[in-house]
Amino acid sequence: MDAHWSEAAHRHFKDAGVVQVGYVPDAGLSKLIDRCREDNEIDTVMCATEEESIGLAAGAWLGGQKAVVLMQSSGVGNTINAIASLISSAKFPMLAIVTMRGEWGEGNPWQVPMGQAVEPTLNAVGVKTYRAETDEDADKMIEAGLRMAYSSDQPIAVLIAQRLIGSKVWKSGKGDGE
Repeated sequence: MDAHWSEAAHRHFKDAGVVQVGYVPDAGLSKLIDRCREDNEIDTVMCATEEESIGLAAGAWLGGQKAVVLMQSSGVGNTINAIASLISSAKFPMLAIVTMRGEWGEGNPWQVPMGQAVEPTLNAVGVKTYRAETDEDADKMIEAGLRMAYSSDQPIAVLIAQRLIGSKVWKSGKGDGE
């Protein structure tokens, strides 16, 4: 196993033939994004919204290519219509890697509601979810998720737990001493 889950993810992308990665910048994904950007065989597309990355994945599949979508949990809500109306209805394969916020040690109260809603919301629109709590979990789940998505035409999301990416300190400015 690699020292960081992103190294394993990149290796699995290569092994599975992924040639496009759509993402919205996120600190929890930065190592994986950098690794993909440095790879001349993977086209990385920084998207304006998470929903745009869903369209990118569908377009890649229609063009005979495999894509992966990278996003933070706070952006999942932006994708629901595109997933429900396009990915799930048309039975397009898709793998999304979602870094979670609003969980373990979260310091930003605005991250909590969507963090709690990600898994049930994705499940409600037909996305099978797997939750990775360790580097080893992420390694195995990303490999299995790619295989499942592209062999059975299903949308899969691997949720990278906040405990794995780390929590962030948020300063409210309300005299909290920070």
